[in-house]
Amino acid sequence: MNFLLRSALVLALSISVRAADPHDQSGVALEVDSPDAKLTKIVLLAGGPSSKAMAHEYFAGCALLMDWLKKQPGVWPVMARDWPKNEKVLDGAKCILYFGDGGGKQPFIEPTRWAKLNQLLDGGAGLVLMHQGMDFPKGPDSDKVKGWLGGVFLSDIGCRGHWDMDLKTMGEHPVLRGVKPFAAPGDGWLYNLHFTTKDKGFAPLIVGQVPDKSRSSADAKQHNGRDEVIAWAQQRAGGGRGFGFTGADLHKSWSYESQRKLVVNGILWSAGLEVPKDGAKTEFAEADLNRNLDKKATPAPKAATKKEKQN
Repeated sequence: MNFLLRSALVLALSISVRAADPHDQSGVALEVDSPDAKLTKIVLLAGGPSSKAMAHEYFAGCALLMDWLKKQPGVWPVMARDWPKNEKVLDGAKCILYFGDGGGKQPFIEPTRWAKLNQLLDGGAGLVLMHQGMDFPKGPDSDKVKGWLGGVFLSDIGCRGHWDMDLKTMGEHPVLRGVKPFAAPGDGWLYNLHFTTKDKGFAPLIVGQVPDKSRSSADAKQHNGRDEVIAWAQQRAGGGRGFGFTGADLHKSWSYESQRKLVVNGILWSAGLEVPKDGAKTEFAEADLNRNLDKKATPAPKAATKKEKQN
């Protein structure tokens, strides 16, 4: 076998092995800046490994979003792990998305990064936070996020958990173009957030019923039976927009067309772009869910109960 043929076979085998490994993330280009200032730059910040396999797949989820955004005319998505090593890729960004853990674990809480984020958002850039990413400790930073995003999860009244949801659309906001009511079985949700008000630019987009037994705070228990806001949009008076969606805990939720369309629409709108009449196109194949996954620690086996030991 000659050298060229052998090299070609080795290369093909290497590509095949990478394609078969759901945890191989080497094919995702990170921190590739826009080649043209006229393109709308959208920066996606993917949080690190969290939770169990096929849940909190922040990197894989952002990789899917980047693929869909690449197909939107005039858009240049840039993806980074946690926070860009080269902060210059943030310059000129029209929207910053963070999909990762919250509760003070957000990578931009560090003072120097927080100052950079403030500079971008106060300059009119949009903000998109998903799932746990909108959970902040109470304080001046959470007040700032509430103004940017339109809502913030605080532990004083906020609730969370996993259950089946039947989600309904509210109104005719541009983010809802092409979005239909959809079911999301078993996903993880946050609700009963601190929201701004309609007169300050807040618009609920997606609502649904939650189990009243999930109402863990005194405030939430006062609202049994109420539809809870799961996704919303915020138009800031001083310029800039925000979009929040508390779902997307389970990675399989990206297989729901209306969820894909909702989130990509929300990103485009937050970046100041016109959402297509029928919503953004988000082509999907089931195999897409098994790419770019994080390597998660294998859960320790549960100790046998006394009854199981007796059997």
